[in-house]
Amino acid sequence: MKKNIYIAALAFFTTTAFAQTLQDAIAKTENERFDNAYSDFLVLTKKEPAKGENYFYFGENYFKRGDADSANIMYSKGVELNATNPLNYVGLGKVLLSKNNVNDAKAQFFKAASLSQNKNAEVMRRTAEAWLVTDNKNPDEAITQISNAIKLEPKNSENYIILGDAQLEKTPSDGGPAIKSYKMATALNPKSTKGILREGKLYQRGRNYQLALDKYKEAEAIDATYAPAYREKAELYFLAGQNAKSIENWKKYLELNNSAYARYRFMSALYKNKQYAEAITEYENLKKSNFNNIYLERIASQCYYEMGDKTDKEAYAKGLKSINDFFDKAGPNFKYIGTDYKYKGLLLMKTGKDSLGILEMEKGIKLDTSMAGEMYGEIANAAYKAKKYDKAIVYYEKKTAKDIKSLNNNDWFNLGRSYYYSGEVIKNGVANIKDAKMKAQKEAEALPYYVKADTAFSYLVRLNPSWPLAYTWRGRANFSMDLKAEKDLAKQQYEKVLSVVKPEEKTTTYKGNVIEALEYLGYYYVTHKDKTKADETWNAVKEIDPANEKARNYFNPPKQGTKPTGH
Repeated sequence: MKKNIYIAALAFFTTTAFAQTLQDAIAKTENERFDNAYSDFLVLTKKEPAKGENYFYFGENYFKRGDADSANIMYSKGVELNATNPLNYVGLGKVLLSKNNVNDAKAQFFKAASLSQNKNAEVMRRTAEAWLVTDNKNPDEAITQISNAIKLEPKNSENYIILGDAQLEKTPSDGGPAIKSYKMATALNPKSTKGILREGKLYQRGRNYQLALDKYKEAEAIDATYAPAYREKAELYFLAGQNAKSIENWKKYLELNNSAYARYRFMSALYKNKQYAEAITEYENLKKSNFNNIYLERIASQCYYEMGDKTDKEAYAKGLKSINDFFDKAGPNFKYIGTDYKYKGLLLMKTGKDSLGILEMEKGIKLDTSMAGEMYGEIANAAYKAKKYDKAIVYYEKKTAKDIKSLNNNDWFNLGRSYYYSGEVIKNGVANIKDAKMKAQKEAEALPYYVKADTAFSYLVRLNPSWPLAYTWRGRANFSMDLKAEKDLAKQQYEKVLSVVKPEEKTTTYKGNVIEALEYLGYYYVTHKDKTKADETWNAVKEIDPANEKARNYFNPPKQGTKPTGH
């Protein structure tokens, strides 16, 4: 949002608005009812324009809804109007942390501590919280601050919620200390919906979904307007695979909080539920409302890609624009994740920019090596579709080296064909070579590609032993390694084709494969001078394909014998 938001906000205020207390406004922010809290803060800042706390918590309302820039305007206004209030310096420090400016953030926290003479528990609480809510987390700093707050106010339940958050951030694999802190918070304040919700989230983290759900319902029973309870229920139902209930609770959440930020979170939920078209509808409405959040474009780009161009022919182009906007807004110092580069690469490749796409995906692999196999596969598939078989081989082999078990049917099929076609390119070039020695050398160069093709197709057979095409391609590879049919390797594969094709498929789905297999076997029997088997096989060809030229040539041979191509 632009810097004139404060002025615009006050202009919106009317003298007929009824007065609210600061605690009312803070409670609505905690309930994620940001728009309602916003109206209250307008009243409060008009009524008490020099009260620093009003601007700090107004800034918190913006920060918690994901608008750090507008939050910064409020914190700065608070400092301007009341320079001795320490809370707004905490707010400024938190914004600096969100922008990766750690040293300046520490300076602001020090100023806040100095102004409060280290005697203000709320300053300590908000400083501790600041160290937990941005990408620059420091649980040790948070624990130090909140421990000091506990010394000053040992009966304040909020202290223990923040302590639990810090403990969980410090040792995410051990929820024991955190659950003790959360239970201490709810013991001090049994009506603390926030504390109860934290317990539920921790149980959910430990996959104790029923206990988590019980806690969310408990918070909801205490305060039916506590929007986070519905949001957490929605997330829980999503994890349980109950998408309908998930979306139902998101809609309840939106009834309480229909702000742009809430709809952004709903869009995120739709994305997680793989409802990409619905998520894009939310995205487009948010764009019309001038909602500003850098992550919006990240999610939109992924939705456009996953949705594909079946319903929107411009989906990939729109997705590329979104991911480019995301990178532009995030800037060079942003902590990107591997999937950012993955989707940028995929969208570039979908829009005809393969080379640039590969470069982006390579960046993603360097950032997150766990995604290497997946991204190598995507690059290889794109190269295969573009008939760049040499490049496809390179990236399929990289994926194989990373984890051979990660290759699926499609990977092995395309890898085998990439080897096969590479061999064919070399073999087809042999026909133009006059020199016998050079010709033999080139034929020898093609052979390893057929061998590797056969190996790839053998893996495909293991994964899908009843698929006729897998055996057909093994047959082709073996035929190319043994053009004179001196061995039985191709014969075995083509016999397998005939054995796995169902009777009703011989003249329908796999008719071409059956004819190819019979043609090879007919050629094999002719080569091995087994007339009985040859006659039987070529008759089988005629039965399926009465106009088959090779069968006709067999029974009415031309001057030279007929040799099938095998494919």
